Amino acid sequence: MSPRAKSVSLTRATVAVFSKELRVEFRSFELLTSTIVFALIVVFVFSFAFNPSPADSRRFGAGFLWIALLFASSLMLQPSFTRERTNDTLGALVLAPIDPFAIIAGKLFANFFFLVLVELILLPAFSVLYDVPLLSVIGPLAGVMLLGTFGVATVGTVFAAIASQARMRELLLPLLLVPVIVPLLIASTAATMALFADAPDLPLSWVAVMGCFDLIFFTAAWLFGGYLLEE
Repeated sequence: MSPRAKSVSLTRATVAVFSKELRVEFRSFELLTSTIVFALIVVFVFSFAFNPSPADSRRFGAGFLWIALLFASSLMLQPSFTRERTNDTLGALVLAPIDPFAIIAGKLFANFFFLVLVELILLPAFSVLYDVPLLSVIGPLAGVMLLGTFGVATVGTVFAAIASQARMRELLLPLLLVPVIVPLLIASTAATMALFADAPDLPLSWVAVMGCFDLIFFTAAWLFGGYLLEE
C-alpha cells in the first residue's frame, strides 16, 4: 500500500471513530451536560469562596479558570475507553484493519471537541462571575484556550487508554494526568493571566511552550498508539 493510501486510510478511520464518539454522546448528552454543570459549579464555588475584586480577578481568575477546566476534563476523559469495554467494543476496534492510532486520534479529537463546547459555556459564565471582560481579547484568548485544551485532550486521552486497563481506573487517570500536565497548566495560566491584565499582552514564550507540549505528546501518541491499546 502506498504512503498516500495509508494516509487516506488513517484519515477515514479517524473520522469514523470521531463520528462514532459524537453520535454516542449526542444521543443522550449525558457526559457533556454533567461536565458543563460540574465546570460551572467549580467556577461558581471559587467565586463565592474568594469573592475576588476586579483586580484580584485579573490576577487569579486565570488560575481558577484552568483549574475548573482540569477538573472538567478529568470527568470528560474518564469514559473515553472504559465504556468501550462493556461489550468488548475496543477489542473489535483493535482487530479492525485500521491503524491503531486512528482509534486514539478519533477519540482525542472527539474529546477536544467536547471540551471546546464546555468552554463555550464556561467562558461567558466566568466573565460574568469574575467581572473580567473578554471581548477585547477574544482572539488571542481563543488561541490560548485551543492550544491548552488540545494538550489536555491529548494527554488525557493517552492516559485514559492506559488507565482503562487497570483495576483502579477511576483513580489512576487523575494521578497520571495532573503531574504530567503541570507544565501546560503553568504556560496556559501565565498566558491567560497576561491577557486578563490591565494592559493585555500575549507572551509568545508561553505560547511556544504550549505548542511544543502539544506537539511532543501528539507525536508520542502517534508513535506508541498501537502499544497503548494492547492488553
